Amino acid sequence: MTKHKLPLIEVGYQVFVQDGATEFGAVRQVLPEGKPQIIVYVENAGDFVIPLSAVESVHSGKVIVNMQKLDRRIRAAIGHAHDSEQPDT
Repeated sequence: MTKHKLPLIEVGYQVFVQDGATEFGAVRQVLPEGKPQIIVYVENAGDFVIPLSAVESVHSGKVIVNMQKLDRRIRAAIGHAHDSEQPDT
């Protein structure tokens, strides 16, 4: 497995499953306790750990993650991140 070095991730960056998609959360912690992961607040669900190995890219204040590398609990939370929003009328 080839490891690639990611650009700096900062608290407050928005998190997406693909570039151009709607964000599902925001970075709350980076490398907590020196571990290779980030803590992300997922809207309507709370905080989740995302391993750095699931991060595909970082640019323009955005973190793009690979859904296939996330556990089922966070995938389910992402699927419901915008449930409480009112549709535009």
